[in-house]
Amino acid sequence: MRILVLGGGVSGLSCGLRLLEAGHTVELWARELTPHTTSDVAAAVWYPYRAFPQERVTGWARRTFDVLSELSVHPEAGIQVVRGVELFTEPPPEPWWASCVPSLRAATGEERVPGYAHGYSFEAPIIEMPRYLPFLQSRFRERGGRIHQREVRSLDEAWRESPVVVNCTGLGARTLVGDDSLFPIRGEVLRVAPPPVPGFIFDESEERGIAYIISRANDCILGGTAEDGNASLVPDAANAEAILVRCRRLLPTGARFQVLEHKVGLRPGRPTVRLEEERVGVRRVIHNYGHGGAGVTLSWGCAEEVAALVGAAS
Repeated sequence: MRILVLGGGVSGLSCGLRLLEAGHTVELWARELTPHTTSDVAAAVWYPYRAFPQERVTGWARRTFDVLSELSVHPEAGIQVVRGVELFTEPPPEPWWASCVPSLRAATGEERVPGYAHGYSFEAPIIEMPRYLPFLQSRFRERGGRIHQREVRSLDEAWRESPVVVNCTGLGARTLVGDDSLFPIRGEVLRVAPPPVPGFIFDESEERGIAYIISRANDCILGGTAEDGNASLVPDAANAEAILVRCRRLLPTGARFQVLEHKVGLRPGRPTVRLEEERVGVRRVIHNYGHGGAGVTLSWGCAEEVAALVGAAS
């Protein structure tokens, strides 16, 4: 089949690759391409954050964990599987995503940061998006996929090119298909170097704001924020300072690094991920958007479900 994928971020590229591997002819249209997509701003580490419903997300996340781990053997992909911790001041319940992560266990005293009596330790893929997205693009083109930078304003415009469309437009689906349930979750991060600690550290229970540290090969991401409904892409100096204050509580005393970049991205929030087929006569669209803060974490599981939906009616 000839299929048109809309969206040049991690969801669109992953779907495009799985569809090419299934033998389809695939073209991808995107308003923005790397390094200018929302996916480029992602930290990114495997972690199912702000994505629902849990029963579907667990399956997508588990499959993506496996694929990212497999891809980590390719240095050009920019993926490392490393151990990190999620910290708590009170005893936490078992994570709802525990079945996805075979290495999950209680954090030891040596792994926990002073002031945190509880925590989980687990191995997870860290993905350097400035390397990973070009890697996906290259694979997509090598397999015969074509990419065009082009904004699409309606499904009718896309259907004129192909009767089968895959909608991976993220927040863009608000205008493309009139989905008013989508909302921006504004995130700010700082890129610093050198990495002050190995692996990753999360404190999602931080009452003064979330804090996370994600160390990569040569730099580190400090975060973050999660502001529902705020669509501003202008970096906020006060937020940057607050991120540094929160993250320093997780770092060794005297840790030294330089802030290289202050970045802002808009996560596509939605009450649930929309992954379903819609038909209008003989025309079809498979929607795949609304992944919240887990676009990378769900990417391959969702892409394989998209490919299965396409194939089920081919």
